[in-house]
Amino acid sequence: MKARNYRSSRGQAYTRHKYIHGSPTVKVSKFVMGSSGNYEYKATLISQGHLQIRHNAIEAARIAANKVLTDQLGETGYLLHIRIFPHIILRENKMIATAGADRLQEGMRRAFGKPTSRAARVRQGQEVMDVYVNESALKIAQNALAESAKKLPMPCKIAVERIAATQEVAA
Repeated sequence: MKARNYRSSRGQAYTRHKYIHGSPTVKVSKFVMGSSGNYEYKATLISQGHLQIRHNAIEAARIAANKVLTDQLGETGYLLHIRIFPHIILRENKMIATAGADRLQEGMRRAFGKPTSRAARVRQGQEVMDVYVNESALKIAQNALAESAKKLPMPCKIAVERIAATQEVAA
């Protein structure tokens, strides 16, 4: 299965678990990491394209950002939120490409496919992940988001905004 086959979001979303037997589990292990507290800044990774991101790419981006943040700031110096969830279930009509395959498969007859993976549909300008930090760690958060953007199949931009001083961010 090639990821480029599932990058564009064609057709209606396929998400009804009631009708899907054996739907794959989500590979993203955590959607919130770090510790809650009072933070001064919020750095956001924003999508610049309209496409689907497979769940293993989301997990790779999460691991890349979390590694940079924990190495530099420790476990309690930040709060990382993943803002997208892989609802879409991807199907594949598996074909056999060996000798004698003409007797084993039926081609395009009943080609609905079996569930193989999951993806999240992302619009242009949508927030993919947020990092909450204090002013001293702002460059580290931007570097962490830049590393995680390399794992995603689209161009991304990083936006930084100041949060109200009295607002507490919860995990």
